[in-house]
Amino acid sequence: MSTSKRQMRLGAFIMATGHHVAAWRHPEAQADAGLNIDHYRELAQTAERGKFDLVFVADSPAGWDRAKDPEALRRTAQGAHFEPLTLWAALSQVTKHIGFVATASTTYEDPYLLARRFASLDYISKGRAAWNVVTTGADVSKNFSISGHPAHADRYERAEEFVDLVKGLWDSYEDDAFIRDKESGVYLDPDKVHLVDHKGKFFSVAGPLNVGRPVQGYPVVVQAGASEPGRELAARTAEMIFTANQTFEDAQEFYSDVKGRLARYGRRSDELLISPGIFPVLGGTEAEAQANYDHIQSLVHPSIAWNILARHYKGIDLSGYSLDDPAPPLPDNTELNKSRLKLVSDLVSRNNLTLRQFYLAVATARGHRTVVGTPEQIADAMQTWFENGAADAFNIMPPILPTALTDFVDQVVPILRKRGLFRHEYEGTTLRENLGLQRPPNGFVVQAGQQQVQAAV
Repeated sequence: MSTSKRQMRLGAFIMATGHHVAAWRHPEAQADAGLNIDHYRELAQTAERGKFDLVFVADSPAGWDRAKDPEALRRTAQGAHFEPLTLWAALSQVTKHIGFVATASTTYEDPYLLARRFASLDYISKGRAAWNVVTTGADVSKNFSISGHPAHADRYERAEEFVDLVKGLWDSYEDDAFIRDKESGVYLDPDKVHLVDHKGKFFSVAGPLNVGRPVQGYPVVVQAGASEPGRELAARTAEMIFTANQTFEDAQEFYSDVKGRLARYGRRSDELLISPGIFPVLGGTEAEAQANYDHIQSLVHPSIAWNILARHYKGIDLSGYSLDDPAPPLPDNTELNKSRLKLVSDLVSRNNLTLRQFYLAVATARGHRTVVGTPEQIADAMQTWFENGAADAFNIMPPILPTALTDFVDQVVPILRKRGLFRHEYEGTTLRENLGLQRPPNGFVVQAGQQQVQAAV
């Protein structure tokens, strides 16, 4: 049994100019960040200098619907950015240790092509790839050749089949399938190449994949859903969960609930890492931190404020309200992102927010936890959750980029290290090794071994 102290894991959750909705207007922000490769290179290298486990970019197949709010479109910087796998393939060549998490949708992607791209990224990065599995809450069906956005339950049923199929495709080649013996002229052992021969409700795929088994066996599988089917999917298939929790009690409940589901799938508690997002606003003093927070909040244009509210109050006429009126209950009529709807609904009801307070709360981190304070106070907040059954890791959500990530690395990480909570050096060369996750065995090899045992009996 290991006697080493449990260590916190850290990810840098990158939104191009920063997580605040008005980040691009801040004097310290890189305004063209979304399409600036030098900016992303700096961020990845800063996170690696801080010995972060991974960098992550959220992604969606959706673009901004200009017809709904052209004035808000004029003022948002979040509509144009790099496709994540392409970005990570480039940045893997200027880093050595940090992992790369890319979001890809089980609703709007093809399993074979997705498996191929992530396996390739794992080779290109030498074992540092991860897939953030999402079902896509937003209705973007008009960008694709499908009849409409699937219902929530249907999306998760498809996701279950999708993830299993992708893992099967990653197992197409056994680890030692490639002989490459120049003298004999034998390159490959055909007995170690497998067809998935999958025929399911949503997909029919023969295989094999035309990429060898990934360096890590499978790229690390990440999931971000917190609804009931999302939690169950994560308990069965995921190795890390990106979650949003506002309160310590909610974080503990989520942590306990999901960890408690693992045993039915033959999994241990340490095989799934829970990583809530945290939006840290730093200052040398509490007053300075609050001033920094107030300044960035002041950059939200009224058209953006009302657009935020309109997105949450679909079907409700807000024209008779002022921003200082109490926020009405949010409508519960969506088949879109159910877990995020519950999160923001609880935020409104728990704190009796006005509409102004509501949009300001969402403008920062979209429902993730916001902590305003000194580096020591940020470290205190993280340590409390980490040591009391609420988190294994944290997804750091810098308000302004690149400066807020640099400040966190230079000011908060040394405190976490001094307290013995975070590494001084990387433990391994792959993302799995650094996260403390085991390399999965090949499913076809496991199945063959089980059949041999049964035959012997």
